[in-house]
Amino acid sequence: MPRSRPASSPWSSPSSRLSARLLTAVVGATALVATGGVAHAAPARTTTIAGTLLRWLPSGTARFAQRTAPASAPQSVRVYLAPRGGLSALQAAVAGVSTPGSPSYGHFLSQPQYEAAYGPTQAAATTVSRYLTSAGLHVDSVEADRRYVAATGTREQLQRAFGVTLASFTHDGAQVVAPTTAASLPTDVAADVLTVSGLDTSVQRMTSQRVTESTTSAAAATDDAADRTAAAASAAGVRQPVVAPPAASVVGRPCTQFYGGVLAKYQADYKTPLPTFGGQTPSYALCGYTAPQLSNGIGGDTGTTGAGVTVGIVDAYNSSTIVKDTDTWSTAYGWPAFTKNQYSTWSAGTFTDQEACDASGWTGEQTLDVQAVHALRPAAGIRYYAAANCDDGLVDALAAVVDENRADVVTNSWGGLETDTGADAVFAYEQIFLQGALQGQTFLFSSGDNGDETASTGTKQVDYPTSDPYVTSVGGTSTGLGKGVRNVVAETGWGTDVFTLNAQGNGWVDGGYLYGAGGGYSTLFPRPAWQAATVPTSAPTGRGVPDIASIADPQTGMLVGQTQTFPDGVRYGEYRIGGTSLASPLAAGAVAEAVQASGKRAGLANATLYSIARSAYTDVKTSGVKGVVRANYVNGIDPSGGISYTVRTWGQDSTLAVAKGWDPVTGLGRPSATFARTLGKALAK
Repeated sequence: MPRSRPASSPWSSPSSRLSARLLTAVVGATALVATGGVAHAAPARTTTIAGTLLRWLPSGTARFAQRTAPASAPQSVRVYLAPRGGLSALQAAVAGVSTPGSPSYGHFLSQPQYEAAYGPTQAAATTVSRYLTSAGLHVDSVEADRRYVAATGTREQLQRAFGVTLASFTHDGAQVVAPTTAASLPTDVAADVLTVSGLDTSVQRMTSQRVTESTTSAAAATDDAADRTAAAASAAGVRQPVVAPPAASVVGRPCTQFYGGVLAKYQADYKTPLPTFGGQTPSYALCGYTAPQLSNGIGGDTGTTGAGVTVGIVDAYNSSTIVKDTDTWSTAYGWPAFTKNQYSTWSAGTFTDQEACDASGWTGEQTLDVQAVHALRPAAGIRYYAAANCDDGLVDALAAVVDENRADVVTNSWGGLETDTGADAVFAYEQIFLQGALQGQTFLFSSGDNGDETASTGTKQVDYPTSDPYVTSVGGTSTGLGKGVRNVVAETGWGTDVFTLNAQGNGWVDGGYLYGAGGGYSTLFPRPAWQAATVPTSAPTGRGVPDIASIADPQTGMLVGQTQTFPDGVRYGEYRIGGTSLASPLAAGAVAEAVQASGKRAGLANATLYSIARSAYTDVKTSGVKGVVRANYVNGIDPSGGISYTVRTWGQDSTLAVAKGWDPVTGLGRPSATFARTLGKALAK
């Protein structure tokens, strides 16, 4: 994956400040590196290329392996081209169309207009291609819209072309090749270059932000079979391969159809008592909200169903049964099935790295995203973008989103750690987000499922791309819907500690933190101007994550339908799923409602979201609910192997906590019934 960098605000250059900071951080560290090779000096009158100094290099040099990379080993790079007129001019234009009160607010461009005004020029692509060829590299391709020039060369050729020394490192448990300094290019060539990726061969694989729990022996066996199928397809390089269905998951009983409908007084036999928890008799967990429940509960008040609006969904890989599964699931609950051409797909064609990326698992993400959008906006068009893998493929799929310019709102339920994100990755992503913003497209990203990430990584941090100021970050809630329309009977931020029923069946044993909505403060991006009056001044100065929120807690999750691998074969089944993977498409449905109501795209909506009336949000606060009881089938499939009982608490999200106003779990809050109407009026001005 390409790597990253921040800005003084989302309306100024994000490149120079981080590059300078990283350059300072790495001074002295490179002196520790004995490469065993010869550094090649860059030609006279060179310019350092932003985003090419590695953030992890100081720690990497401490673990430097004396073995150097083979000089003849081929290595591929992407040289990203600068936008026409320069990055600052593009950012200024985005600020204009995205800031309420600006003369150009809401005056979006078509894709051809964007290309004519800001797309990298053919002359730039030619200049860079000729230089790379002269340095001995093979130019593999120029991206269709000239975002980058892809080239391949040996280690020696790359060193000569970019004025670096490439050394071998042990990084994150893998042997990688990486430059010990920032890259540089002749000044006349550098003028056309945004950044370079691929000099560092470490890989940042994005993961989907969904939560299911069916880790059983039976499920593991079928999952192993699915992995073997995926590995074979990946090795074969098959175009449009059939990705193996995931291991089956079945919702354990007892569960409840609506919050509080079944109190956990007894075990599944309705005879054996369960102990109280914190002085309360908790509700059993939800079986999973159906499409009508979600529409009635949080669907808004405009009466719109998404007609005329297209929601884009970007994930890796593609389920061959998604349309059939969604129609089966819809019909089962009295919801409209897809009409002709309502669902469409863009695909990378050849899928790669299926085993490493867990391709089968991504089909579960796709199912959740598609069905969550369809639940809230059943008449909206859905355009699914199937990336080739969970690394560079996602960048390419996002590029297709803006180049097609068909999607009004785009939901993304995946991400990676900010500390794993290199400066070149941010350049690669942001050139796409900036184009989308000028075209009026809204990008939403889930905030993550591991709270402040301390439990999973040992370091308090946020995820990326959700931390980027050019996207809208979506956090998560635990939301109990009762019977009726818009009947939220209990709600707080999603954060879960787990307590297991003891052997005597008369108490609960604390198992510690399990999961919760991602959030916190970026170390890559300063606090944007539109957060200045909202995020507490006592908080760290980085960009606050998230911006808004929706239902995420798996215990109040969604019931989806998908073809799965059961012990006795492959067939359709339904299961409960949650995570901020659910929150992002639900939030996208709310934005799509506003787009339909106003007749205008929202674009980069953050400045507008922070400026509209707070009544547009349900301010999520601390709840009196201590938790719910969840019953899980031990074998993951049926009660024959026994049932385990746990309490899943509410509102315990590592060090993150909900509060009045904006907070790092739910942001401004969950869109209220009046959200679309309020946002729509702002967009229509």
